[in-house]
Amino acid sequence: MSFTRTFSTLNKKQRIAVKLNVKGERSVLSKHPWVFSDSIIKTNKEPQTGDLAIIFGKNKNKIIGFGFFDLASPIRIKMIHHGDAIAIDETFFHHKISEAFAKRTSLLKTNTNSYRLIFGENDGFPGLIADVYASVLVVKLYSEIWINDLQAILESLISVSNCETVVIRLSRGLQQSQAHDLKDGEVVYGVLENEVVEFVEHGVHFSANVIHGHKTGYFLDHRLNRKQVGAWSKGKSVLDVFSYAGGFSVHALANQAKEVTSLDISKQALEMAVANGKLNKYTGKHKTIAGDAFAEMKQLIKDNITFDVVVIDPPSFAKQQSEIDLAKKKYAQLARLGLKLSAKKGLLVLASCSSRVLAQTFFDINAQVLRESNRNYQIILKTEHDTDHPIGFAEGAYLKCAYYRLD
Repeated sequence: MSFTRTFSTLNKKQRIAVKLNVKGERSVLSKHPWVFSDSIIKTNKEPQTGDLAIIFGKNKNKIIGFGFFDLASPIRIKMIHHGDAIAIDETFFHHKISEAFAKRTSLLKTNTNSYRLIFGENDGFPGLIADVYASVLVVKLYSEIWINDLQAILESLISVSNCETVVIRLSRGLQQSQAHDLKDGEVVYGVLENEVVEFVEHGVHFSANVIHGHKTGYFLDHRLNRKQVGAWSKGKSVLDVFSYAGGFSVHALANQAKEVTSLDISKQALEMAVANGKLNKYTGKHKTIAGDAFAEMKQLIKDNITFDVVVIDPPSFAKQQSEIDLAKKKYAQLARLGLKLSAKKGLLVLASCSSRVLAQTFFDINAQVLRESNRNYQIILKTEHDTDHPIGFAEGAYLKCAYYRLD
């Protein structure tokens, strides 16, 4: 297997014995992937980022799990294995990657060649995401803990996915780190002829900019919701708010919606949405509106414009605990605006990707707004992540979406 570069590593990995307090040990025994710094009572050596933490329980001094130290994070140990002693080597990582791939087999039996192969903590790889777009694998790193083992992990990812090209994406923190020589958007395996990669999602054609796009280039988690919205859009007028590259818009167009309006603050994203639409055959009109979603929705209401299908899928409003209350207000505001833009017998689709706003809280906010509107409605569907985003712990469940049929 020939890489286009050699990988430098951090200092040679140490094996460090760790003792935790009662709270920390309880967390590990419950298979939670995070150990916070205040849970660590004792280590036998001074740890460095990337060192292997061997966690011993109080009961007979037995090993209860393994993780990697991350000194740049309050989550001081990121767990990679819960349970008895096991060799943490190339075979260990290959087995975990093969297990992750097996969970995606049902999705890959559909007309789909884009999927999330590794979903961070939920697949046992905290701080690492791996997305496949056709023959291109995009690996995004959020933590230095993977630098030491990166080549072995990439080799397994290539072997399992049969990809021909690998692109490395880095979080902002890693882009500024001096502990490695990786570059964001670097092609480390194979050849990337075009940074815009075309792929297929349930028979609908899309593209992702794997070098400069958000995250790894696209948002795969809403795949099933996009398919569902498309199926219910035939002959309808559709508004896709916070459309980004037109996920919902393109599925609606491909399913012969009468007219689709993509609304996003980014003109560049809207250009991608239009281009993605043109990868498919459609007969309806595709309009775009560039501007602040709240302001533009108010203007549409002022102009007495309504839509048969309204989809509102905003970015995360609560990236910090202190932002939760404001996020709730914004979700309520969006629900009110969406209601006013929904035609009679219309479909309103409301989504949230804020992990700190729990699903039931989000659904309760929507229900309260709908009740206050005095408009009869029926909840016809509630969804979460697609199958390539398996949930391994409570905090990993961030996506929620509800479909409301209005009178």
